[in-house]
Amino acid sequence: MLSVAATRVPLDGTARLREAVRVLTADLRAAAELLRTATDVTLLGHVNPDADALGSALALALALRKLGATVRVSFGPPAEVPESLRGLDTAGLVVPASEVPAAPELLVALDTGSAARLGWLADRVGTSGHVLVVDHHASNTGFGTHNVVDETAEATAVLVLALVDELGVPLDQDIARCLYAGLMTDTSSFRRATAATHRTAARLVEAGAEPTVIARELMDGHPFAWLPMLARVLGRAELEPAAAGGHGLVHTAVTLDDMAGVRLEEVESVVDILRTTSEAEVALVIKEMAPGEWSGSLRAKSAVDVRVVAVGMGGGGHRLAAGFTTTGTAADVVARVREMLRECPVLAPHTPLTRYRS
Repeated sequence: MLSVAATRVPLDGTARLREAVRVLTADLRAAAELLRTATDVTLLGHVNPDADALGSALALALALRKLGATVRVSFGPPAEVPESLRGLDTAGLVVPASEVPAAPELLVALDTGSAARLGWLADRVGTSGHVLVVDHHASNTGFGTHNVVDETAEATAVLVLALVDELGVPLDQDIARCLYAGLMTDTSSFRRATAATHRTAARLVEAGAEPTVIARELMDGHPFAWLPMLARVLGRAELEPAAAGGHGLVHTAVTLDDMAGVRLEEVESVVDILRTTSEAEVALVIKEMAPGEWSGSLRAKSAVDVRVVAVGMGGGGHRLAAGFTTTGTAADVVARVREMLRECPVLAPHTPLTRYRS
């Protein structure tokens, strides 16, 4: 089964859009048929899951449970659900990676661009009877037996909502909460939203999602230890106005010492603060996961495709938000990113294909 991201139609303009929508629609229908007949489903998010990965997995699991399937949700690492995401698992569907079957009947990988991004559970791709991939990363490798991949979708949650609709499962508060969490966070609190995004959000709110509560749990609560960590890390930030073709780069590093006593959520939040720098189009935060090993987060406002850099560094992601892992010194990593930014293309806006589905 082809995905939209994997399809290269030799057409232009309206004809190409029409063909891409046709493929997406066919993929969604095939995926829904696979799910509708499943009796045991394992749903996985990527390592260090965010609200889109975990929220999408939980929302689809809740819908499948309504259809009578046995479901479980997992990821790894880490060993436990990040504290800020625990409010999404109202039904207790998350299980430790150790409890995931060695050979799942049906495996669903959500918000995951490659099998390697499943971490401890990557081997399940090869042992599962069927693998469904639901994702919106342009760098997705199409590693499933079935793929629903749309790089123009604002969040994987949008594609899961389309699947839930295809399955004929009505939205309830728990499903809506999970989907809203993914939509809100992957659009940076609707900063990268279209009119269609807001219509989707309105539908989820009408189904019971509580924007104020969800925002507070996911984004507006930090322990006191976050403040001194943030002060140290931002105090080391550097601005390079000439980088990224003159669009500007701001960057900093989070060391192992900085992370001591701080949750992963606090570390991941640094890039969203750094990206507010008005003089820089691109923000880069590198995080020391082990001596000499770094996880990088890239963000762009509108003009630079940071996915190109992330892929060049061995990672992937979206045009305006991407990541990678690499080795070396902090200075080496920043220098490599700086060099790759010289060649990054200027962006044109993407329009979600789901808007055009009948």
